[in-house]
Amino acid sequence: MNFVEELRWRGLLHDIMPGTEEELAKGMVTGYIGFDPTADSLHVGSLSQIFTLVRFQQAGHKPLALVGGATGMIGDPTGKSQERNLLSEEDLQKNLQGIQKQLEQFLDFDCGANSAEIVNNYDWFKNYSFLDFIRDAGKHITVNYMMGKDSVKKRLESEVGMSFTEFTYQLIQGFDFYHLWKERGCLLQMGGSDQWGNIVTGTEFIRRKAGGQAFALTSPLIKKSDGTKFGKTEGGNIWLDAKKTSPYQFYQFWLNSSDEDAANFIKIFTFFSKQEVDDLLAQHQPAPHLRVLQKALAEDITRRVHGEAALQTAINTTDFLFGNGSLDFLKALSHDEVLGVFEGIPQFTIPKTSLDTGTDILTLLAEQTQIFPSKGEARKMIQGGGVSLNREKITAPDVVVNASSLISNSFLVVQRGKKNYFLIIAS
Repeated sequence: MNFVEELRWRGLLHDIMPGTEEELAKGMVTGYIGFDPTADSLHVGSLSQIFTLVRFQQAGHKPLALVGGATGMIGDPTGKSQERNLLSEEDLQKNLQGIQKQLEQFLDFDCGANSAEIVNNYDWFKNYSFLDFIRDAGKHITVNYMMGKDSVKKRLESEVGMSFTEFTYQLIQGFDFYHLWKERGCLLQMGGSDQWGNIVTGTEFIRRKAGGQAFALTSPLIKKSDGTKFGKTEGGNIWLDAKKTSPYQFYQFWLNSSDEDAANFIKIFTFFSKQEVDDLLAQHQPAPHLRVLQKALAEDITRRVHGEAALQTAINTTDFLFGNGSLDFLKALSHDEVLGVFEGIPQFTIPKTSLDTGTDILTLLAEQTQIFPSKGEARKMIQGGGVSLNREKITAPDVVVNASSLISNSFLVVQRGKKNYFLIIAS
């Protein structure tokens, strides 16, 4: 399959300008996708675009990843009900550095003629005066043309309205395409389907200003089968940065996909071939409870984003919390990594000195922490065999816990019943 055929098979082709596929068939084409620096990390919603660039490069073409140092100062109004807060220069630079580091993780920057490059539109806008821009760019795109875009129409019809700053966004993005077309020979801009209007403005700008030809291609916005927004959980965005979303949480996000979503996501977010995907579907369908698709998806994408070691930690954590896995792996983790493993699980802090002479289990569970509402409740569950400490079942209510029980000299893991975990931090 060529690049466009693969996008079609993976469900990643929404709109394509006539002639694009034929142009790509002629030989190596330079194409780009822009990334909005609204945070210092991208999230899983950006992966479909990152992987589109990767597939583009694997097909023999040259990918440019544009980080919007200039456009990030404005904010894209597309799909937004109100204007974004403008970023400070300091925050913008921090965001750009974080995003660039993540992009470098996926693309090949040293493979010859089609090596990837990262470009920043601030580099060509920083010395551009306002008067120069409205003379060189503004006269080529009419206000009527700009107001015809859905993103503009919706905001103009809303109570919020649209500032002149946001109104100019599509013109600035169009100029980006023109600049890359002129200076880098870039013929193709790609993006999400919500960017079609902005991208086409770029092709129109190139045609009107220079009599040139450029092309456009978009992919559909990823949605979950239940209609909820992809890439978000009750806890917020699923980030690519391990400090924002732990590898365990990242792994669980994919592992918890529905069967319908997993069948869709495994084509979009992995590089498995069509034969490999068909084989996984065939294995999954007779026994969906084994979650063959979800495990293959979660393992592949966690390995790609966070590496093999982080994947193994995520798998070990899952085995520990939901199976019969050993907690020995916790001893090899740093303090922050342990906290990441137990993020979202109730945590209590006690003074480490309280364990020097030992503390009875009932006091620990019902007074020093609130794992149980009373000593009586704790005693009753212990006698029923429903309480474990560090994976060892507590057999009597008079057990004394001391510092020797601490994992990594800092942690105690309490299990109440089969699925309720608690982390006690001794400090």
